[in-house]
Amino acid sequence: MNSFQHVYVRKNTGSVKWDMIGEIYGLEDTSDILPMWIADMDFPAPPAILKALHERVEHSIFGYSFMCEECRTSVINWQEKRNGWKIETDWMLFHQGIIPAIASIIETFTEKHDKIVVTPPVYPPFFQLAEHQDREVLYSPLVVQDGQYTIDFNDFEEKLKQAALFILCNPHNPGGRVWTVDELTEILRLCTKHNVLIISDEIHGDLMLGESRHTPIAKIAGKESDRVFTCLAPTKTFNLAGIQVAMIVATDKEKRAKLEKHALAHGSGILNAFAPTALTAAYNDSDAWLEEMLQTIADNIEFAQNELENKVPGLQVMKPQSTYLLWIDYSKLNLTEDEVMKKLLLTGKVALEPGSKYGDAGLGYLRLNAACPRETLADGINRIALALAENRENGGV
Repeated sequence: MNSFQHVYVRKNTGSVKWDMIGEIYGLEDTSDILPMWIADMDFPAPPAILKALHERVEHSIFGYSFMCEECRTSVINWQEKRNGWKIETDWMLFHQGIIPAIASIIETFTEKHDKIVVTPPVYPPFFQLAEHQDREVLYSPLVVQDGQYTIDFNDFEEKLKQAALFILCNPHNPGGRVWTVDELTEILRLCTKHNVLIISDEIHGDLMLGESRHTPIAKIAGKESDRVFTCLAPTKTFNLAGIQVAMIVATDKEKRAKLEKHALAHGSGILNAFAPTALTAAYNDSDAWLEEMLQTIADNIEFAQNELENKVPGLQVMKPQSTYLLWIDYSKLNLTEDEVMKKLLLTGKVALEPGSKYGDAGLGYLRLNAACPRETLADGINRIALALAENRENGGV
């Protein structure tokens, strides 16, 4: 039995996912709650990373560290091999995480009360960071066509006319949509037309399912690549969220200089001693692990979709093209979000994310993390079915 099917005990390990359910969901007793919410995996990191970190620990000295040339080369080689995107060493700026990287770009290249476009439902920090920095958020909601999210480009352009910056989720979280080259090209055309900068969060870009292929928007931007800030990290791919390391890829020298000045002004940019080791081992030596993990996720998603839709008639899963997250439409159950969450937490004893967390466009949806052993996933699905069975018995769908 491989590590993807072994159930690891994560309680009492300082895990946000497992040990902070009470604070997040307002519960006093969480001893029997199964967490399937925040996006980290219940899988151990790849063996190559564990080996490299053990060797680093055994060295026993943890002084100030930096991203060496080998670290940078590993990123360059990975992007060219996986995505056909050739980036240069000088384009990379390292950061403690995607969220602080996005925050630094917003603060550096926009002013208070500037307008920033997002396409909800979308990863909450996109609009939260903007609001916390006194920027105005313009929402251009995605629309569902043939079971997948698409961009309403007419509305999107209307919002861009007023904006300084657009934050793209590529691939999309929570819907798992992989944007096509045509869609990305249209985003570039419209942002260029209205002189709007682009932040592209591509943290899920390695988590391609089936025949899906990720296209970094900067790869196809041509001469407009200077308006794109691409945010990358190995943390989602290799389950390293606690080892905080991310990159901003920016082709424009002057923009990089402004970001470097921002980092100096805020005392940020110095990474922990384990970040260079983990990043290099991930990108140099963990391909095989990733392929096996992706097949495990694909199998889990197929299983979860079939089980959920069969056991709870009325539920509809938006099958992801990327990521290990399931976006579940429960609108046909005729329940409010509060009602659904209470049933899940109090009857099913399972913690999923409410769709409203991703903006008003997420109402009627739940987000489920399927990156866990099959035994755990089956348990979670049975808990969901138990929680929502009462609604069916009382005349619901």
